[in-house]
Amino acid sequence: MDSKIHENIPWLDSASKEEMKRAVEAMYRVHKLIGAITNLDSLLEYITEESQAVAGAEASSIILYDADRDDLYFHIALGESGDQERLKNEVRLKLGQGIAGATAESRKSINVRNAQEDERFFRSADDTTSFQTRSLLAVPMIDHDQLVGVLEVLNKVDGAHFTALDMRVMEMFSGIAATAITNARLVEEKIKTERLAAIGQAVTGLSHYTKNIVSGLNSSSELIEMGLNQNNLEVLQKTWPIFKRSTRRITHFVQDMLSFSKPREPHREYFLLPDLLDEVVQSFRDIFHQKQIEVSLDTDELGGPVYAESTSLHRCLLNLVTNAADAVPDVDGCIIILARAHDDERIEILVEDNGPGIPPDILARIFDPFFSTKGAKGTGLGLAITQKIIHEHNGELLVEQSSLGGASFRILLPAKPPAPEKGPLQ
Repeated sequence: MDSKIHENIPWLDSASKEEMKRAVEAMYRVHKLIGAITNLDSLLEYITEESQAVAGAEASSIILYDADRDDLYFHIALGESGDQERLKNEVRLKLGQGIAGATAESRKSINVRNAQEDERFFRSADDTTSFQTRSLLAVPMIDHDQLVGVLEVLNKVDGAHFTALDMRVMEMFSGIAATAITNARLVEEKIKTERLAAIGQAVTGLSHYTKNIVSGLNSSSELIEMGLNQNNLEVLQKTWPIFKRSTRRITHFVQDMLSFSKPREPHREYFLLPDLLDEVVQSFRDIFHQKQIEVSLDTDELGGPVYAESTSLHRCLLNLVTNAADAVPDVDGCIIILARAHDDERIEILVEDNGPGIPPDILARIFDPFFSTKGAKGTGLGLAITQKIIHEHNGELLVEQSSLGGASFRILLPAKPPAPEKGPLQ
């Protein structure tokens, strides 16, 4: 935008040229900032400030149209005197009510030299804010023939009146504000729609997953009850492992939801990682035996104790081993679990399988919350939780192709506490 355009209008007097110069410069600043300011309220406040400054007004406001209630409310209110917050919180106008309401209804600018003598003036706004309105200029904000709201400036300084030039400038500002509001609303609506769709998809998946677990619990409990009533030990022995697996799945599910709900600082301590890994393997003993999965656990190159939160690391390893057990073939399944010192500062934990691996087209999504390739059998939280926990430990979680042909998940964790920072006198 050319800030010297006013110099090419010979019929303007020097005062008008100065006003035009200030207006064009303000418009230039606003246009320049539209792309830089991503927050709508910040942009509208900036536009309101510029409008107030260019028009030489004591106060200004942006009044938005609420299509659901078919009325107007103050969204931005600026001024050195008067309670602007009360204005925003308490005052709403019907279409046709007050100068702003009349402007919105007619969609035409209104310039009032003496507001106190105008029968359209809405005195309750002044009563609410303890502000005395003398002169007032209101211009409609219209975008694509849709009413967005009203831009107002109040009380020309030095007791003067708002001019025709003030009105034209305010109309230009109102056009910019209307477009910015409309665009922001479109973006917000799109984000809201996408968010609701994602939530719906996640809830559906979690509901199916929970339903499957509960169904297993119900069936198992009925068989256990039947075995107890009939004193049938064989039924109890066959049903009890199924019941245990179902309760373990629902416990893990709840723990995942709790872990995912908020960021946290791990409660680190020294512990023996081989003992933890052996506990993880033992918890899958029934599944490994049922599917005839060969499991190799190697911790010979690990070294001493590690410094981490054992409970959350246990959670991560359960998730990775569960995925590996689900991925391996029904015959000749193989899982390798390896822990070793990666360097002087970090340890490395590998969980590898001989399953089909991870297709390249979904590799980028496997850590996304609620993304699952297991259908109703998975929540899509396991890997997301695992990555979150590892990052909370200042570690890394990497996925690669396994030497066995399947997937390989590699955890890199700090092996010891960070060295204390030295003070200036140390």
